[in-house]
Amino acid sequence: MANMTGSDRAQYERPELAAADRTMRVANRRPVLVFSALGLVLLAALVYAAAWGIDNWTQGLVLGVIVLTAIGLMIAVSPTRRA
Repeated sequence: MANMTGSDRAQYERPELAAADRTMRVANRRPVLVFSALGLVLLAALVYAAAWGIDNWTQGLVLGVIVLTAIGLMIAVSPTRRA
């Protein structure tokens, strides 16, 4: 590092190179697939229960706003989002 120029050093100190590796590496993928399948079944059951629990349009509007707020939060805290 001592013989590098400022721009050479900046290439190694970029946040994307210094950030932790967030990829999932597992030896056996079966537990991941089972967990994902169970999660999708649970999500489908919750969506079904919510859809049948809505009595009028105001409850649907509130549910829609909650869903849109959750999506906005996911976008806001995304680690790949540029500041």
